[in-house]
Order: sequence, then C-alpha cells, then structure tokens
Amino acid sequence: MGHSRRKLDLRGQKFGKLTVLKPAENVGGRTAWLCQCSCGRTAIVKTYNLRQGKTTSCGCVGGPTYIDGTSAPVLEAAKRARANNTSGVPGVVWCQSKGLWRATICFQGKRHYLGGYADFEEAVKARKRGEREFHDKFLKEHS
Repeated sequence: MGHSRRKLDLRGQKFGKLTVLKPAENVGGRTAWLCQCSCGRTAIVKTYNLRQGKTTSCGCVGGPTYIDGTSAPVLEAAKRARANNTSGVPGVVWCQSKGLWRATICFQGKRHYLGGYADFEEAVKARKRGEREFHDKFLKEHS
C-alpha cells in the first residue's frame, strides 16, 4: 500500500524577514504561500524557495533577491537583446518554417507564446505588451 504525502503547512513559520500567513494560488504548478515581510509588504513565495532560503524577504533587502524564482535585475536585463539576437528585439525571432515573426517572453521559468506575425512591427508590439503584462506588473508589485 502506497504512502500519501502530507502537504506541509507553513502557516506562522518565519523564513528570514518573511512570516507565512496562508496558502496562495500555486505558482508554476508549485505550492505557494502568502507571506508578510517585516517591512510591511507581502509576497507570494513557493514552498521550495522558502525552505531552501532562496527567498527571505519581499525584495526590500539589498542584493539579488528572488521572489518566486524571479529577480528584478534579471527582468530588466531581459529587455535588452542578447549578442546573438538577430532581430535586435528580445523575444522576437523569424520562424522560417512558418514564414512569420514569432514573439515570446519568459517569466518565472515558463516561455509564453505571444503570437506569430507577418509584420515585424506587430511582433515587436506583442513582445512589448508581454513585457508590460508579465515583467512590469511583477516589478511594480515587488518594488
């Protein structure tokens, strides 16, 4: 007979400056918790990041703080094209097999498809919308 795993209840536990308040909606299919930071702000953090010490504040502490596996400096860097980017716009690539420009964005470990476009400028607009929806929203909530 197999053993069922009991779900951890982290309510009331402290991890650095964070105190776990209650379960939150899962993030990337992983259990997450609403936490109160000692600075007064809240953050939603995955169990793994709390227990491994990867997230210990809402982001108010200096240095690269990761919230749900995401770092503000990493998001800012994602707005700049890498050296090997041929379109000049991050997340916009020419898809030869489809004859379209493909727009994508990565956020919290997932690549999100933003559409295929015959027009390069439309693909760029889609990417910019994705940055506002995913990256900018996250940065606003955690800054």
